[in-house]
Amino acid sequence: MLDAVFKALADASRRKLLDQLFKSNGQTLGELCAHLDMTRQAVTKHLRLLEDANLISVVWRGREKLHYLNPVPLHEIYERWIGKYEGEGHRLQALSDLKKGLEKNENPKG
Repeated sequence: MLDAVFKALADASRRKLLDQLFKSNGQTLGELCAHLDMTRQAVTKHLRLLEDANLISVVWRGREKLHYLNPVPLHEIYERWIGKYEGEGHRLQALSDLKKGLEKNENPKG
């Protein structure tokens, strides 16, 4: 199942959809489309893949289909791939800060 989650997270548009649901959970297709420069059909395909990866769930309210973020698979990734490095937290944070600082100096406009 984690393979499907990683595949779903590999696309920037799908990550943006998840970010939109994090900001405001329970959005319709139309509301989600307003944040992306793509057709409703393309957004629908992305949502279907997110749903297949169990990253979103759908609730019907009358004729409206509402999309909700399901953070459980993300937590499972955290537990499996990130949490075990918690003991290394200070060193990893220092390396991350150094990397960001160097990248900023390489690209001062970014």
